[in-house]
Amino acid sequence: MKAKIRRYSTYINPFFCLIDLFILNLTTLLFQTNIDQNLLFSFYISVLWIVLSIKNEFYDIKRFSKVIHILSSLIRQFLIFALILYAFIGFFKQPNISRWEMGKYFLTTIYAVTFFKFVFLYLLSKYRIFGGNIRKVVVIGDNKKTSQLIKIFKEKPDFGYKFQKKFCVNKPDFDLETCFNFIIENEIDEVYCSIAELSNNQLRDIVNFTENNLKILKFIPDNKDIFTKKMIFNYYEYIPVLSFREIPLDDYINKFIKRTFDVLLSLFVLVGILSWLTPLIALLIQLESKGPVFFKQRRNGLDYKEFYCYKYRSMKPSNSANQATKGDARVTRIGKFIRRTSIDELPQFLNVLKGEMSVVGPRPHMVKHNEEFARNVDKFMVRHFVKPGITGLAQVSGFRGEIETNKDIVNRVKYDIFYVENWSLLLDIKITFLTAINAIKGEEKAY
Repeated sequence: MKAKIRRYSTYINPFFCLIDLFILNLTTLLFQTNIDQNLLFSFYISVLWIVLSIKNEFYDIKRFSKVIHILSSLIRQFLIFALILYAFIGFFKQPNISRWEMGKYFLTTIYAVTFFKFVFLYLLSKYRIFGGNIRKVVVIGDNKKTSQLIKIFKEKPDFGYKFQKKFCVNKPDFDLETCFNFIIENEIDEVYCSIAELSNNQLRDIVNFTENNLKILKFIPDNKDIFTKKMIFNYYEYIPVLSFREIPLDDYINKFIKRTFDVLLSLFVLVGILSWLTPLIALLIQLESKGPVFFKQRRNGLDYKEFYCYKYRSMKPSNSANQATKGDARVTRIGKFIRRTSIDELPQFLNVLKGEMSVVGPRPHMVKHNEEFARNVDKFMVRHFVKPGITGLAQVSGFRGEIETNKDIVNRVKYDIFYVENWSLLLDIKITFLTAINAIKGEEKAY
């Protein structure tokens, strides 16, 4: 058995951490913060930065990590670091510290840490292109997914994977012993296996071989019903337990970040827009048809609990509780405009402020529709693991408005589940921005 060749990878994250600590401490010299105990402050921010980084997995950046995930990690890190920074003033009784200078210090560290992080990541990717920090890989299996993975290895040299060989399990001459000899002789670092093509005995042999020879083993999922889920592996004492998904918004820090975003944006809209828009919309609604300005309807929210969802009334008062369809005679002229521009949804910022909804999340359906979809659409209920939203990933991806075919609701659920499992603040900001753009342009299915 040969020792594992790490090629200095273990030093990359500590190096990034040391650079950040150097920036955090050096930057304090640039501002007149009036800190009485500089050594204490340096120790305080250094220790808590490291603790926070471990908690947030701030330096757990993979060679295949996307830019949006890195930016999300930076935002999360600095939002909490801001609280830590200003807590120093009260905790250590430092009344002479300049809050303004501390704010400038905080912004400077954001710019500096972000800049150097991306510079070093860029240089690291170039280093990999020229043959450094390489991982030699083999693939066991021959199907569409293995071919796609091999294509990524070849077309993305900045990932640092060097594809060596593919072993076709279904060929008559396939032999695991030959495969294992090739892996040892060529000092392969990582082994990728297609689960569907291997028997349980073969999988067991591969697992034993890789563990005994210090090789990294990764599986390529094939079974769409189980293995494409975002499975999480945990231990209860010594018993291994698999769970199908991890929900980012179950984390209390993520909840705090999302709720802060919701409250700040809701206050901005309610005070800055609805305070003057509501009287104008109310007048136009009343001029066309008598009745209430606001319309409320029971919807299902977090954990399937019912709440009243608010809207501006866009239809003539009637006893029908059915959703509006294309060419619906109940929709008024002002109703057509506010529905097309999504203005009718703005009162839902009251729901957000009350904590019943979020700015971004799976759109809530009418209670009777929910009951129907829950019976007929697979995994529909997963949407209710998080608060419903005024807008959502499905809506900005072309699946808003009336459910015309079964494909519409299936695709909507697919996007909603992706959002539930992959939430980030940057994703919320992106969806909010796209929603605003779509509202300005007007949407075809908003009727």
